[in-house]
Amino acid sequence: MAVNTKESFGRYDFVKNVGLFGGISALIFVFSVVYLAVRGINYGIDFKGGTEIQVKFSQSVHIDEIRKTVDPLHLGEVGVQGIGEGSEYIIRFVGEKGANDKETNDKLNAAIARVKEAISTQYASVGAEIRRVDTVGPQVGAELKRSGLLAVFYCLLVILVYVAMRFDYLYSPGAVICLLHDAVITLAIFILVGKEVNVPILAAILSLIGFSLNDTIVVFDRIRETEHTYRGHGWAFIINKAINDMLGRTLITSGTVFVSSLCLYIFAGGVVADIAFAICVGIFFGTYSSIYIAAPLILIMEKLKLSPRAA
Repeated sequence: MAVNTKESFGRYDFVKNVGLFGGISALIFVFSVVYLAVRGINYGIDFKGGTEIQVKFSQSVHIDEIRKTVDPLHLGEVGVQGIGEGSEYIIRFVGEKGANDKETNDKLNAAIARVKEAISTQYASVGAEIRRVDTVGPQVGAELKRSGLLAVFYCLLVILVYVAMRFDYLYSPGAVICLLHDAVITLAIFILVGKEVNVPILAAILSLIGFSLNDTIVVFDRIRETEHTYRGHGWAFIINKAINDMLGRTLITSGTVFVSSLCLYIFAGGVVADIAFAICVGIFFGTYSSIYIAAPLILIMEKLKLSPRAA
């Protein structure tokens, strides 16, 4: 006889609150999609072209002073980002476009020279050092954007094929919806806090998709094992039993990655901190979706199947 008590399947009843958490997830996902559609993606220099100049000072300099120095230089769209304790900054600007590529390059080189001269003159007493100058042309940026989007598309396509072959229709929708859920919400939060999307961030999001999929597949495998062991029980019992059995492993694995990424976010700077931030957000939502979205969706698919097994 099937025993469907809390003590039987473990300490926590995850299925009990699936409606509440599913509704919250749906609201966050819809808000993220609308926000990305209205706000758009804030592409970094890798995708839209431009120049980055990294400057390090021997003493602390306020970011507003850097902005006052570069604003009169007619650089076009300018952004200044601090790194560390206020002694290192990245100056980003798009620059003016010329009638042809040669003229555009000439104007860009002239703009870089103006920035270097202004920094060296204005902060000679502080000991300014130009540590890095990176330039990406508009055409190269457009090609990188196209290649990056194609990489995401092909990656998702391969994942969908793998999931379809690895699991039947009862499990596959949960895995696919989790991937969409995690990637869209992570990207929306990343844009919401004012960060730029560039090639390293795109690689971080693809890594998060793989991490989330791996976590989901581990949970699904445990559910299938539990299903064979407890054939006389309903799906709610089986899912709760499987998630409770895997909860320790999931929290330890995700927690280790989260803490490591959090340390990088706190103590590192620049692109490394941005990547760590994306990973922290993605790990949180990836772990959450594996427990409260992917697995409980099996209940919905089972009801659509009209199986005689009780939930």
